[in-house]
Amino acid sequence: MNLLKPSEVNENNYRIYDEKNVNKLQQILFYRSLNFPLQEIKKIMDDPNFSRIAALKKQKQLLLKEQAKINTLLTNIDLTIKDYQGELKMTDTEKLEAFKKTKISENETKYGTEIRQRYGSETIKESNQKYSQLSEESYHQMQEIEESLIKNLIEFNKNPDMKSPLAKSIYQEHKQWLEYTWPKYTKVAHRGLVDMYISDTRFGDYYNQKANMPIIQLLHDVVYEYTK
Repeated sequence: MNLLKPSEVNENNYRIYDEKNVNKLQQILFYRSLNFPLQEIKKIMDDPNFSRIAALKKQKQLLLKEQAKINTLLTNIDLTIKDYQGELKMTDTEKLEAFKKTKISENETKYGTEIRQRYGSETIKESNQKYSQLSEESYHQMQEIEESLIKNLIEFNKNPDMKSPLAKSIYQEHKQWLEYTWPKYTKVAHRGLVDMYISDTRFGDYYNQKANMPIIQLLHDVVYEYTK
């Protein structure tokens, strides 16, 4: 992607970087530590109005937000440990809030870079915010839809008829499940997601393990059938 070019290459084929390039490398590493995709970093740094000072200030703000999020997670983990040990009693609402924050953090660690490359940082930020604001009722509804989706995929595997009412139900359930967290649903984005399920086994394995059988290709094909 040519984000960083050496100042020169010497006779031994060693790349030489001057102070300007080292500063640029530092800037790139700051962005990468915040899970910015390389394409997005290049776009930012190629902007003729790019200011290193302004970028550093913005990165500091983002890191402070990350720090606050980590501190909240640590607090929730400590509270959960104390709850398990009988030192205090957490309400169901408190447990759900702690779980949601932990889940967002886990997803960021596992998939943050990939999903930002596909959907952009702002979309993922909005999705995480929507998920974190789910009510207890909505959260349980989301879980019930997912359980029904997995059961229907297992049943569909016995007779994978793409024109059947069961196939249509699988599409609608997956769409409904996504709409609990997606800022905006589109058929193009839905196809892109199931493509990622197929291309990256980490995503597809989630469904396969839930069903205890390979069902991810079926989900992919159903979504493609009903997003024509």
